[in-house]
Amino acid sequence: MTVGTRRAGLDTSHRARPALVGVLAIALIGGATGCTFGAASASPATIAITTGDVPSQDVVALPVDRDDAIAAALEQLPALVEDGMKRTGVPGASVAVVSKGETIYEGAFGVRDNTTDDPVDTETLFMIASLSKPLSGTIIAKAITEDENLSWQTPVSELMPDFAMNDPYVTENAQIGDYFAHRSGIPTGGGDDLEDLGFDREYILDHLRYIPLAPFRITYQYSNFGLTTGAEAVAFSRGETWEETAQELLFDPLDMTSTTASHEVFLQTENRAVQHARIGEDDFQPLFDRNPDAEAPAGGVASTAGDIAKWMALVLADGELDGAPFIDPAPFTQTFSAQIVSSHNSTLEERPSHYGFGINVGSGAGGRVTLSHSGAFGLGTATGATMVPDLDLGIVVLTNGAPIGLPEAITQSFVETVMYGAPARDWVDVMSGFFANYNAPAGDLAGEEPPADAAPQGPASDYVGTYASDYFGTFTVTDTGGALQGALGPDGGYTFTLDPWDGDTLSFAPVGENTLPGSLSSAVFTREGGAITGVTLTVFNKFEHVEEPSGLGVFTRVG
Repeated sequence: MTVGTRRAGLDTSHRARPALVGVLAIALIGGATGCTFGAASASPATIAITTGDVPSQDVVALPVDRDDAIAAALEQLPALVEDGMKRTGVPGASVAVVSKGETIYEGAFGVRDNTTDDPVDTETLFMIASLSKPLSGTIIAKAITEDENLSWQTPVSELMPDFAMNDPYVTENAQIGDYFAHRSGIPTGGGDDLEDLGFDREYILDHLRYIPLAPFRITYQYSNFGLTTGAEAVAFSRGETWEETAQELLFDPLDMTSTTASHEVFLQTENRAVQHARIGEDDFQPLFDRNPDAEAPAGGVASTAGDIAKWMALVLADGELDGAPFIDPAPFTQTFSAQIVSSHNSTLEERPSHYGFGINVGSGAGGRVTLSHSGAFGLGTATGATMVPDLDLGIVVLTNGAPIGLPEAITQSFVETVMYGAPARDWVDVMSGFFANYNAPAGDLAGEEPPADAAPQGPASDYVGTYASDYFGTFTVTDTGGALQGALGPDGGYTFTLDPWDGDTLSFAPVGENTLPGSLSSAVFTREGGAITGVTLTVFNKFEHVEEPSGLGVFTRVG
């Protein structure tokens, strides 16, 4: 095996553009009874390698010239989007591509509301869900640039002294970066349940202290309110709201005039993409309004594909804006570098996945680094963006349909067409399978029928009363015309009917971002000495990826 010429010396700077094209010659090995390495009769197959200033930048070369590869992929992009929308039923989409600092493509597809058929255009505002996270990481890097006393390693306890977690050590030592890299120990879904009930950011952050934690810094638990904690701490240190910090440090400087972190502003915008939940196979309906203000740094931004392209251009320019320094290279590089393994490989042949400070850090089959993130609201939003720094190329796809993998399929197919000449897989099919669980109902009784030999429910008066949880607050049960009704949330505004199931186990159908239509949970009332003393709302008593019940959904009767 021979390796093409490499540049002499190793440049360990932040990142250098690929420099040379070398050749990796692989000797063909074969034969029925044996093989001879390097035999004269074996013709070497060559793979072109683009080498960088350091070996870790070496990648498989593009099949054609970069600009020609991108031009060919752009020609196929509209048909790729239209085919994906036709196959999935997603109502509307907006797409933008950025290259060498310029937006070279903007496209609008479908409708922003399938009950009115109002068309999507390039100015249509979309909720971007968790695509907000890498924008927030960029904002923190800019804040660090402006404040020499601030870094990704600054403990949140120094910025918000009253904030607390379930473990005193974590409270004192958890850094901004720990929260942005999802390694604080907050389990996936921690705080999301409170948001579904209508609690605001202040209440949720204050009640994170009750959540049992996974091991600190060695476990990856994707957490909206973990990242929100880190962002809020920085805004608090500046004497601002997060919305003010985002506007001042990113949206205004980049002229992202259509971008907002306020759901009220989104709703006031006439040209906006309405959320469409997936009710049946390829059946998307605008039934809900998902208000993500409480987790704005993690999922509350609304924007256009064109505005997101401006942010991607900043990232691909290593934090430079209009050719001038904007974000210090040190915190910027940390932001978009691997900080924790987010998905371990299950076999030696698999590549692991990594997460930075609000961004997925991966690599393509040809070795090029990819920076990406998806956004998903089960109530009707799916987005995705992928950047390839080595190619100075990025693509963003915003849609107004529940997550079934369409944005990811489009971005992956596009970048693979650029890098390899064609997509490696049918990504619409692959991604739809991967995202199947995102639209599944929740609760221990989902899809179940009451037992045939169910015990009778007790008198309604047995259950009527007030119950309390340190985490969820007050749960009230009332008798309304012979039907039991439960109420949760800051003003008792989250209500549901409690139906007979089996004795003192009743059922209820929660509906929210984390409990999609079809969800069904048990409400297990505890009876002592003939009297009801408490209740466990099962769907609210367990976090995703955690086997043991959290205990937070156990309510004690009061009064």
